Amino acid sequence: MKSLSEPDLAFLTRYGFDPQLFASWQAKVADGTLSQANNVVAGKICAPSSDQIHDIPKDGSERERLESLGRDAIRRGAFGVVILNGGMATRFGGVVKGVVPVVDDRSFLELKIRDVARMADEHGVRIPVFLMNSFATDDSTREHLEQHNWFGYPKDQVHCFTQFISVRMEPDGDIFTTDAGEVSPHGPGHGDFAPAFRKSGMLEKFLAAGGEHVLLSNVDNLGARVSPAILGAHIDSRAEMTVEAAPKWPGDVGGSPYLYDGKLQLIEQIRYPDGFDPSIVDVFNTNTFHFSAKALDRDFELGWYFVEKKVDGRPAVQIERLVGEMTRFLRSHILRVRRTGPTSRFFPIKTPDDLKAGQDEIREMYAELLATR
Repeated sequence: MKSLSEPDLAFLTRYGFDPQLFASWQAKVADGTLSQANNVVAGKICAPSSDQIHDIPKDGSERERLESLGRDAIRRGAFGVVILNGGMATRFGGVVKGVVPVVDDRSFLELKIRDVARMADEHGVRIPVFLMNSFATDDSTREHLEQHNWFGYPKDQVHCFTQFISVRMEPDGDIFTTDAGEVSPHGPGHGDFAPAFRKSGMLEKFLAAGGEHVLLSNVDNLGARVSPAILGAHIDSRAEMTVEAAPKWPGDVGGSPYLYDGKLQLIEQIRYPDGFDPSIVDVFNTNTFHFSAKALDRDFELGWYFVEKKVDGRPAVQIERLVGEMTRFLRSHILRVRRTGPTSRFFPIKTPDDLKAGQDEIREMYAELLATR
């Protein structure tokens, strides 16, 4: 079996690598305990009842009440935003996704941070922004922020922390090495969010400053903007976690909320059993959530899942965990959101073609922001 060199270990340790955990994964991959077959749920998955998927009013007094709840939390300094910024845009040439120009040379990160700034200015407060970077994105992200003067937002309100790190394996559990003879590091999934946020000390500081709620979204989902009404719906539900679920369209890939083990929770596609029909639920997970911050201050025993990738044209195994699985542990509220029009909550950009095709809609969604610099 290959072993990690001292320089490799020094680099990996910088990002919280756990040698004992990795060794346990190697053994489990080797004996088949960690495998695609064992990703699958062991019990029956059922559709939730219709009253377990909630809708937010489009207008009227109830909409106003929810918006008022959300705005009050923002004004009290009880709200923060976390952006998942760990990915590399392989389809954009292998650059850091967050710094890719989206419209008028404005990057994903600029649009996301300026959206927060707009809401902060509107309420006369500062809303902290937390970027969960990875080993692959941290340096470039910090450089991008500095080059653009944090997009006019107060520097002390934009905080970077990193998720953890591991290395890919061969299908037999041995350490995978590239054609150049190097180990192949990877981030072990967005399920790193809660433990990394906590370990970084940023959760503790947020709570100490009066923080109560955080919005979590992917950097490339331009629909996931700050919404007082949705924040208000989360607060009103008294849930610890609100999941934004979008109407399901043909060809969509992703998990959905189901009843499993007697609890409403997200089950991702990687865990579906053979022959399972996901159309029994007509919404799917957008990976956008509101969390009650106090609920994050604990350990979560999330599952570790076997994921196979192609690296240098060869199969490589990486082990990941999923943030949506926190619904298994937290009181959860499922909120149906729009995915069309200027109020869309789900508008991910995964490829250059997505970006080209979505220019008009992006301009419509961010019209107010694009009118200023």
